[in-house]
Amino acid sequence: MSRWKAPRPKSSPYITPAGYQRLEHELKDLWLKRKGVVSALSAAAAEGDRSENAEYIYRKKELRGIDGRIHFLQKRMSSLNIISAMPADQERIFFSAWVLLENDKEEEVLYRIVGADEFEMDKRYISLDSPLAQALLKKTFDDHVLIRNEFQETRYTVIDIQYGAEFIAD
Repeated sequence: MSRWKAPRPKSSPYITPAGYQRLEHELKDLWLKRKGVVSALSAAAAEGDRSENAEYIYRKKELRGIDGRIHFLQKRMSSLNIISAMPADQERIFFSAWVLLENDKEEEVLYRIVGADEFEMDKRYISLDSPLAQALLKKTFDDHVLIRNEFQETRYTVIDIQYGAEFIAD
């Protein structure tokens, strides 16, 4: 049994302005946190034998994690396309749309289609790469979407489509 893992599929390079600002803020915070970790690491290193120094070992591991995340963010942010313009046809579903759907049980659910780097910002956000978002793209009012997985099958009907920072209930 090998340890080789297939590379993750590339995610969409799109992001909203708010999502990009959050990544910039995270990167800035990581650089500040890194300064503190480096000074704690050098203090722990000055205490003597590093092989049995738990503080030193912990700080090295913490620094490795911070450096890895900084490297990832710097590389990822340079490849992102910030999408701030509204689509010409706002009757159809595209990136950054708020979509109000009705499911099989006649329950309404609200989602916003965002980039893969920002869907965890809000429970209502779904990644552009998700099966539901892919099925919704270019749909319009009263269109139906069927989502299947190995456990269930769900049918949605598009009730409302809006663009903007927040969804405004009618």
